[in-house]
Amino acid sequence: MAISAPAPKDEAKPFLSDIQTLREKARQHLAEGAITPAYAGDIEKTIQILQTVLATEIVCVLRYTMHSISATGLSSESVKKEFSKHAKEEMGHVYAVAERINQLGGQPNFNPEGLAMRSASQYAEGVNLVDQIRENLIAERIAVEHYRELIRYFGNDDTTTRVMLESILNVEEEHANDMHDLLVAHEGRPMLEH
Repeated sequence: MAISAPAPKDEAKPFLSDIQTLREKARQHLAEGAITPAYAGDIEKTIQILQTVLATEIVCVLRYTMHSISATGLSSESVKKEFSKHAKEEMGHVYAVAERINQLGGQPNFNPEGLAMRSASQYAEGVNLVDQIRENLIAERIAVEHYRELIRYFGNDDTTTRVMLESILNVEEEHANDMHDLLVAHEGRPMLEH
């Protein structure tokens, strides 16, 4: 059996521009800001998708905030604190997504008109504490699935957007787990089948 020699180091990695070329390219098309010729995504489509993500995160902030204020019951105080914590984390997502839209040359859509239609998740109040937990779990599961799809969509065409969504997805999965644990604690049985 013949063993082939490893490829020379220069051939093993993709071509990298020399510093002078990078400097020259950077001076061109300054009006495009952070979007350089190496960007492989569809800017308009990316902005459109991120407007949906923004709306989803805003709806989550509103739902968690409302639940953190309106939750009632003997054991509601700890749940209210969890809802409030999640609302703050979702607000961090709002800022991150809005900033990315801005970096891409778009204007983040904070207009409340049509917000529910732009959002992947729904705004559901719930009639009691358990309903509120359940609605938040449903919303988190929607967000998790949606963001996984978007991460696959962006792939290596827009690594900045993909990495941002991966970071958000990590938090959304934690939120879903938290809501599932709360649901089990308040209903006394596992709600999700494996």
